[in-house]
Amino acid sequence: MRQSFDETTDPSFGAKHLPLVRARLAEQGLDGLLVPHEDEHQNEYLPEANDRLAWLTGFTGSAGAAVVLKDRAAVFADGRYTVQVRAQVDPGQFEILDLVEGGVPAYLAGAPKGAVIGYDARLHSPDALAGLTRAAARAGAELKPVDVNPLDQAWGDARPGQPQAPVVPHEDRYSGESSASKRARIGRAVTDAGADVAVLTAPSSIAWLFNVRGGDVIRSPLPLGQAIVAADGSAQLFLDPAKVTNELPGWLGDDVALKPSGHLDEALGELSGRKVLIDPAQSSAWYFDRLEGAGATIVRAMDPCALPRAAKNPVEIEGTRQAHIRDGAALTRFLHWVGTTAQETLPDEREIAGVLEGFREATGALKDLSFDTIAGAGPNGALPHYKPVGDKIRRIERGSLLLVDGGGQYLDGTTDVTRTMAIGEPTADQIRMFTLVLKAHIAMAVIRFPVGTTGHQLDAVARAPMWMAGLDYDHGTGHGVGSYLGVHEGPQRIAKAVNTQPLLTGMILSNEPGYYREGHWGIRIETLQVVTAPEPIPGGERPMHGFEQLTFAPLDRRLIDVSMLTDAERAYVDAYHAETLAKVGPLLDGEALEWLKIQAVPL
Repeated sequence: MRQSFDETTDPSFGAKHLPLVRARLAEQGLDGLLVPHEDEHQNEYLPEANDRLAWLTGFTGSAGAAVVLKDRAAVFADGRYTVQVRAQVDPGQFEILDLVEGGVPAYLAGAPKGAVIGYDARLHSPDALAGLTRAAARAGAELKPVDVNPLDQAWGDARPGQPQAPVVPHEDRYSGESSASKRARIGRAVTDAGADVAVLTAPSSIAWLFNVRGGDVIRSPLPLGQAIVAADGSAQLFLDPAKVTNELPGWLGDDVALKPSGHLDEALGELSGRKVLIDPAQSSAWYFDRLEGAGATIVRAMDPCALPRAAKNPVEIEGTRQAHIRDGAALTRFLHWVGTTAQETLPDEREIAGVLEGFREATGALKDLSFDTIAGAGPNGALPHYKPVGDKIRRIERGSLLLVDGGGQYLDGTTDVTRTMAIGEPTADQIRMFTLVLKAHIAMAVIRFPVGTTGHQLDAVARAPMWMAGLDYDHGTGHGVGSYLGVHEGPQRIAKAVNTQPLLTGMILSNEPGYYREGHWGIRIETLQVVTAPEPIPGGERPMHGFEQLTFAPLDRRLIDVSMLTDAERAYVDAYHAETLAKVGPLLDGEALEWLKIQAVPL
């Protein structure tokens, strides 16, 4: 867990650190610096040593950026972090701007003419950098790569060391396929792309391809490293030697050469004259510069591990089913506690998060949380990515709602689930809004769709019940989820933003429509579901994909207006609760089991 960057808000970061960075910029003859949230591996969640944005600004969200100029600076965050960024960042030091609406390109378009703005090529993908370069050029400014990052220089000896968590085998009984088999598949994909080798830099691809896991990244069992995979399936894996356990070489086998991270530059240089596949959206510009400088021919293509990793095999799917049943029992115990004890004691959000985490730990199988638990009481529930920190922590209050979003990392699967619960007697308005969100959730749960359909095309299905009531929500409907990997996984997603990736059999996605009334309360219902193989529909002409529900935990029936549900929707809720009782019930006993039986009574 993050320790040094104080999430209780410390707006003094900018006043302390901006002058240090500007001094280093002056030494290099630069007028500014781009500071992305992403690190050398384009991670969403970062080891502390790589969280440059947090060190510079104090902002600890999982998405953002900053631009430092001689006389001004700006920090950018999206709508999930509107409140958090204003609490953590000193507005006297940084202008606070929207990451999505205009974002960094719009800010660079207003840069001083003739300004030379530095960037660290290891921290930007070529795709992202291209847009920034064009924006700066429109202002008559120049983006220039730096040999040494001025921010890293300013951070100096106070910067934490790079993580050195041991890299350990992830057994085939969880992965469902040996690393040798996966490498042979990826080798064929390299050949099909017209390349000789592929350079992999995404930690999730390293973990998946070699059937290993690590602990370098917060809340995700990922090892930081790189790999070069040849068309014949042989590979070079580059890791910090301190992370190599005694069992790892034998696990990897003779066709994988383990090499220290410091040898990567030399290995890239040896690819002269070779055709090298590398992903311009996932790998940083530094790799492209190094390969071009070495005389390699670059084949720009999607990371060949991305789709095989996203489309889970039968062993992974069965594992995630079992992980969700185990996690569902822990969550049901928690929901019973909220529905009984907490209604009287009215605990605060940090206590609530601790209780849920305690139930997950009590399973004996939890390796880590899949992300920091979101527990939003009343108005805090209206902040989609709120975390209970500092003076923003609230106690639950009767007549309001509690939104809790959390998940666990288990060897056999990754979970992510949100439930919204009434505290005391819910109002008619709360019941109506919850039921509309439930209708949206059901619409996505039961949809059937033809081969080739994208998540972008499905997104409106969930939103339709909300739109018909004049409502909407400002986040995606669903994100991909890994198998004991990241809780956010691409390339699949369900959102308004255009995404050309079709949903494939075995892909796991969340289903999480919501409604948020700023200053009052928020509602979200989230379960995970897996894409099923296309099957014919009686009377139909084309086979259709569907979704199998993976998450099982009861809904708060006090918030459901049965009169607003169609017969089919009511039947869905009844069947879902019956299946929850059948699957989760055997892991419960005592009052929690009796409570679940009551929740599972047909509407």
